Amino acid sequence: MKRIRIHIGGIYAGRGPAVVQTLLGSCVAVCLFDPAGKIGGMNHILLPGEPHWDGRTFDDSARFGINAMELLINRLLNLGAVRKNLQAKVFGGAHILRSIDMDSSPGKSNVEFVFNFLEFERFPVLSHDTGGHNARKIFFRTDTGEVRLKRIPEILFSGVKKEERKYRERIEEEIEQENKITFFRN
Repeated sequence: MKRIRIHIGGIYAGRGPAVVQTLLGSCVAVCLFDPAGKIGGMNHILLPGEPHWDGRTFDDSARFGINAMELLINRLLNLGAVRKNLQAKVFGGAHILRSIDMDSSPGKSNVEFVFNFLEFERFPVLSHDTGGHNARKIFFRTDTGEVRLKRIPEILFSGVKKEERKYRERIEEEIEQENKITFFRN
């Protein structure tokens, strides 16, 4: 059986048997599955919402929630999935960065975005495992919709937390730089 590993901003959709896996901290993965067509896919979302436009270029990266969801849905439909048959399973969104207040946690924002998106699109959420403080390793089988979840205790996740934090800080800094306005005075 084919095994696919996706990382931040990754997306995979397939028809037939394959196992897609990813490792999540505050990121969220959405597994979508059409049981009639035996077509499924998964994404790995870093940030909620939409990408940014800097006046010159448009960042259409799948690390942003809206793009990750739309790209996954379109890939599934292109493989023959029927939109009204799609069912979701949601994982991740841990509160990894303890220095940040739980209410403003990136994980919480990611989870809220995903559940709002799925509700708006009327995709039923069959199961979910979100929040908490532990990382998760997800294994999604594209032909059956089955998901295996392995929790990774916080103590074992420290190296990945550092990498995720650095990556998130770099992205947030890029966004901040794009949104700066310079005023000129006479």
